[in-house]
Amino acid sequence: MGAGGRTSAPKTQNGYHQNSIHRVPHSKPPFTLSEIKKAIPPHCFQRSLLRSFSYVVYDLSLAFLFYYVATTYIHLLPQHFRYLAWPLYWTLQGCVLTGVWVVAHECGHHAFSDYQWVDDTVGLTLHSALLVPYFSWKYSHRRHHSNTGSLERDEVFVPKPKSKIPWYSRYLNNPVGRVLTLTVTLTLGWPLYLAFNVSGRPYDRFACHYDPYGPIYNDRERLQIFISDIGLFTTTYVLYRVALLKGLAWVICVYGVPLLIVNGFLVLITFLQHTHPSLPHYDSSEWDWLRGALATVDRDYGILNKVFHNITDTHVAHHLFSTMPHYHAMEATKVIKPILGDYYQFDGTPFYKAMWREAKECLYVEPDEDAPTKGVFWYKNKY
Repeated sequence: MGAGGRTSAPKTQNGYHQNSIHRVPHSKPPFTLSEIKKAIPPHCFQRSLLRSFSYVVYDLSLAFLFYYVATTYIHLLPQHFRYLAWPLYWTLQGCVLTGVWVVAHECGHHAFSDYQWVDDTVGLTLHSALLVPYFSWKYSHRRHHSNTGSLERDEVFVPKPKSKIPWYSRYLNNPVGRVLTLTVTLTLGWPLYLAFNVSGRPYDRFACHYDPYGPIYNDRERLQIFISDIGLFTTTYVLYRVALLKGLAWVICVYGVPLLIVNGFLVLITFLQHTHPSLPHYDSSEWDWLRGALATVDRDYGILNKVFHNITDTHVAHHLFSTMPHYHAMEATKVIKPILGDYYQFDGTPFYKAMWREAKECLYVEPDEDAPTKGVFWYKNKY
């Protein structure tokens, strides 16, 4: 089983420690998707409407509790205690609302219930409340799942070869530059992706998740993109009315800052799931769906694994079977790990350390000079 562990050893010419990176195999796996599925208990694929809604009720109840406590009691505290109470509220609320985001993500994969209309109704409501264009993201995210690990067709966090790295990147390859890059990525990365397709796959013209006629979508999907936009306009109008009533500062404190934390966690989780020195990427000459789906890594976020409904530490299983409900993913992961062997990758590095390490070590991808096939690419960490 790949573990992402590192040991002290002399550095290679690429800057990595020898034997310190347990790379995921890139050859054709000795197992098939159907063989993996047969090993998983059948009940893991069963969706329970009641159980799925219980997570919605639980998350929203916690969110309301934090909102109630913050708006009822924080203003009664002495001034210096408020400076501690508000960041505590922002952190707790942001984490809980990230869990809400994950439940809506389940809806986009038809993993919430057996009824597509229920999934879309719940997903549209929850994602719109978090200013996410539900159907727009649903379709682009499905294409990410269909093309994971492909340098030409994957939809998000597509690594670039060295020849396509912007000229200014080498000047950011230092501690100050990494702090700046990570700050911009975690605060603006999600809205920039939605609005301008930043970090997404290249298209032959301007791509935007809010544009029903953009190149991301086909004719059958355009009406639902309009519906996504209506959901966003509705939420924006509600926030506008609340701001008129309560004040803009109130909306920012109660809603805006927690939303920034949600967006930051969303970008960070996605980045760490698909960025690791051990993971291969493929061009069209080598890519196939199964190897691409295995080119992802499970991470450990501590107690946040549960808060985020285990999207963090069961991501490999999620890419193999995206319609599986999250509450069965841990059981499925335990079953498939012995089958996947070295094709399964887990990294227990604390996420805040992993974030810094991957920003430092995963700068671009290049094919192995000594590899017999040139369609397999690995991350490099030296310009």
